[in-house]
Amino acid sequence: MSPIFNLFLLSSIFTTIATATTAYPSVPSAFDPTDCTLSSGDENLIPIRREVYADGRIFDISHRITNDMPSWDKKDGLGQFLWLPSSMKNGSLANVSEMKLPTHTGTHVDAPGHVFDHYFDAGFDVDTLDLEVLNGPALLVDVPRDKNITAEVMEALKIPKGVRRVLFRTLNTDRRLMLKKEFDTSYVGFMKDGAEWLVKNTDIKLVGIDYLSVAAYDDLIPSHLVFLEGREIILVEGLKLDDVQPGIYDVHCLPLRLLGAEGSPIRCILIK
Repeated sequence: MSPIFNLFLLSSIFTTIATATTAYPSVPSAFDPTDCTLSSGDENLIPIRREVYADGRIFDISHRITNDMPSWDKKDGLGQFLWLPSSMKNGSLANVSEMKLPTHTGTHVDAPGHVFDHYFDAGFDVDTLDLEVLNGPALLVDVPRDKNITAEVMEALKIPKGVRRVLFRTLNTDRRLMLKKEFDTSYVGFMKDGAEWLVKNTDIKLVGIDYLSVAAYDDLIPSHLVFLEGREIILVEGLKLDDVQPGIYDVHCLPLRLLGAEGSPIRCILIK
């Protein structure tokens, strides 16, 4: 090897180490692939779990999936969803987890096949959802805290024409319902007339809300039918909207490509 190539290679290694160490403080030594010991000073590693990144410019608005998070119509929460059948402590070459959970867990997205069986049979699953709708400028609005989202509430919000993505923050956030284990049927959501008003009078194609269903419990199926019948509106449910100011952001939501699934957990972020 030439001296110049050696220098380039050494520089690349140091760049990789610096980058990896910043993202993962416990990254093993890059010099020796067989060295799996912790790097110096890592004996007391404490993972940093963040909600806000880039000096307050990026907000993670998806809920962390936990055993104790609410699950639809369950009193005792989601329960165990993660197992470690292959463990290095038990002699496996690597740690490999397995998970099992409903597709409508935590922050998630609904596809048209969720409430229309003929759409389900035809294949309108989460893999067919338009990523352009799920990514782009979005408006975060505060909904009046004393009622569900009716036609009257929608009209009073005065959402301008041309706005295509709206995240509705409701009393659900104030009550911290997504942090309570027991499913709560008193959550705030859209009544059928509110869904109809949105479809007929706005350009909104992405509807986001802060509990497990965009539709109020008393109008559960009727509101979903209104939203999803045209296969143009995408519903994102279970958003984490606390500590974010109302206003315009760029939203980025990416569901898993689950062929045949009518829903999927989704990671959503807002960028100022």
